Amino acid sequence: MRQPVAYELYTDGETAVDDSSLKALLEHLPVFWWEVDEPWQVRERGGGAFADAGTAQRFLDRMRQELPAPGAPPRKGRWQARFDDRTFDVSWPLDESSAHGRTRGLAVEVDARPETPRQYAAFAGLVNLAPAAAFIRDSEGRYVWANHAYAHLYGAVPEELVGKYIEDFDAPAESLQFRALDQEILTRGTPVRHTLDYRRPDGSAGQALGHRFPVRENGRTCVAGIYVDVTDHLRAKLKRQEAEDDLRALRDHSGLPCALLSANGRVVEASAAAAELFALSLPDLVGRRAHTLLAPEPSLDRLHRRWHGLIARRTRRVETSAVLVDSQGRQRRAQLHLTTVGQSTTRARHVWAVVTHQSLAHEAHPSLTAAQIRILSLLAAGSSNGDIATSLNLSRQTVDYHLSRLRELLGAGTRPALGARAYVLGILAPRAWPPRSATAAHPLSAV
Repeated sequence: MRQPVAYELYTDGETAVDDSSLKALLEHLPVFWWEVDEPWQVRERGGGAFADAGTAQRFLDRMRQELPAPGAPPRKGRWQARFDDRTFDVSWPLDESSAHGRTRGLAVEVDARPETPRQYAAFAGLVNLAPAAAFIRDSEGRYVWANHAYAHLYGAVPEELVGKYIEDFDAPAESLQFRALDQEILTRGTPVRHTLDYRRPDGSAGQALGHRFPVRENGRTCVAGIYVDVTDHLRAKLKRQEAEDDLRALRDHSGLPCALLSANGRVVEASAAAAELFALSLPDLVGRRAHTLLAPEPSLDRLHRRWHGLIARRTRRVETSAVLVDSQGRQRRAQLHLTTVGQSTTRARHVWAVVTHQSLAHEAHPSLTAAQIRILSLLAAGSSNGDIATSLNLSRQTVDYHLSRLRELLGAGTRPALGARAYVLGILAPRAWPPRSATAAHPLSAV
């Protein structure tokens, strides 16, 4: 195999390597030259075979391994060496005598493809297999290099793009736009952020976001670009926005009292109905800690435990009840539906709280005993005083006393009014039969 003219020029005379024009020529060819002294200190090196100094140094380290022994002169002649999946014809030393104790070497890549931008091999190597679409075009709008992701945008492979022009793949309007953008970059010499609209292979509209910037390739200034397809991201973002709009409309127009709570129990968002429930303005409700809106009662500890289970992601939804307190101190029992928000598997960031049923607002009254609530549930079911006494193993006089006391506590003058008050005040569950306590943990439990 005959060496390129660069090899012949390099070896033609002892002073050839000092010729600046020859060195400049070698910077654009797939060759690498070096000059080292006897202790193996690199004095000079150059050529266009490697994109960066680190790769060149690794190649020199590989050549040093070719020494028979540390400090020994290199073997004479030529051989082929494999490096980074590339093959090089290595000539070392280039001349018979070593000037000033130095030796010179030359490596010429075998079957190097001239269209590959060696000066930007690091850029090409980085993005060639990346999902980001990347290309390099010359000032005439001709593709010099493209990776698979960019070619896929046009339903092609990189080899089909290289050597072709913008107009071969884009519509006239887009071609004019892209050429104008390329010329702007070449003129200004600075990167430009750009959004690319294109037609996907399946016929649907696509969008990619990225940058174009000037690069030097084989002595010419070209335009490089790198893009990320954001079509699916934008679609997901649009769907999320639509879902948030629907949720906001539901919050504002459903009439349901609801609030978005942070993990530490602070009101982040709330509906107008929720503000009305607590007799507050909406700005006064947002930012308030949720525990200030709850009345202290025995079932509050259970609500706290279930809340912590939601935040810790041990459960996603909870249906429970609580006694709410408005700004005027009035209380009402409400049925709460709590649902976590977000996809985190470790800790929920927010919880939606929705009130689906609520009792009438009333002044606070002493908590009822389990026996009193059981008497109310039997009364609401239609049991007589004697039936209640038999069911609870109480005397008739004890039942009469409890009923009299309940009428005083709940402000009810008759037995039917007492049962009705038990429902409207939220003491009995509104959707349960037979009647049971609104705070019962199990549907069949009376209390």
